[in-house]
Amino acid sequence: MDINEFQKWVKQYYQERNWSDLDIFVRIGFLAEETGEVARAIRALEIGRDRPDEIDGSFEENKDHLTEELGDVLGNLIVIANKYDITLEDIFRTHQQKLAKRYT
Repeated sequence: MDINEFQKWVKQYYQERNWSDLDIFVRIGFLAEETGEVARAIRALEIGRDRPDEIDGSFEENKDHLTEELGDVLGNLIVIANKYDITLEDIFRTHQQKLAKRYT
């Protein structure tokens, strides 16, 4: 699946569940929450679990968990982009141009 297809799929999937209709500030809260879960998943990969209520996993299990959490972040970013009719291709291109200009 290419990035455009994925962006369309997220749009349809979230619309079918009325998740796209949430206030943008609620959506940003979800993004922040998911970003925290990415941090926790990276911690598990890099230094392990340090709380007694957390279960140690193998490297592959922890990597799979990180992959899932990154997907949750990406889903929220796509919903925000869709709200403002911004394609992921536009985001990629703009980011690339910004960095090229800044560091060239």
